[in-house]
Amino acid sequence: MTDFPEPAAALADFPGTAPLFPLPNVVLFPHGLLPLHIFEARYRQMTADALAGDGFLAVALLKTPAGSEEPPAIWPMVGLGRIVAHEQLNDGRYYLLVRGLTRARVLYECETKKLYRIGRLELCPDREPQPAAATRWSRRLLQRFGALFPGVKEHELWTQVTDSPLPLGVLCDLLASSLPLRPELAQKFLDEVHVQTRCRLLWEVLNLTELSLQPAQRRSFPPTFSNN
Repeated sequence: MTDFPEPAAALADFPGTAPLFPLPNVVLFPHGLLPLHIFEARYRQMTADALAGDGFLAVALLKTPAGSEEPPAIWPMVGLGRIVAHEQLNDGRYYLLVRGLTRARVLYECETKKLYRIGRLELCPDREPQPAAATRWSRRLLQRFGALFPGVKEHELWTQVTDSPLPLGVLCDLLASSLPLRPELAQKFLDEVHVQTRCRLLWEVLNLTELSLQPAQRRSFPPTFSNN
């Protein structure tokens, strides 16, 4: 059974700051699971500190290519998550599994002597529409997604999603995170706190001709790891 923790409970001990983990092609959505392979020295230090502390990480999409400036610019809206599983290898590398919790905006970066960056974050909860509108959008999105990818109906998670009264924002993020979105489009989803606007964007993506012509795909499990 997959849990979708209440943001307030999952973030009750959030201290207001978190390590910033910039990546070139990865966006962490709330409630998504992100596997990571950590090998750079600065991010090994970041991981060790996070595991010794509260486990929070803020995954940020790079605005500019790595190495083009120092420190590289990041998009201010980030995916705040928490390490839920890890394995440290003999050579000091880590495999991590990070669960997305919420959107957050980087207010500023903190001065630090650490090898990695730390941000002061403002949490950005979803702004849900009225219940009647949320019900209509949930029905439309599930019907369209199920028609495009009929194979998903075999998964236990799909049964949970369709049978449980999930908030519309959670549903929208789960569906968006399962699509092969370009990083800049995924960031556009992450930037949007108004759930109904996010649903309209997802509806447009689901109705693209190119996407409609693709055969139903099933993502591999476990998913491949993203490198730092």
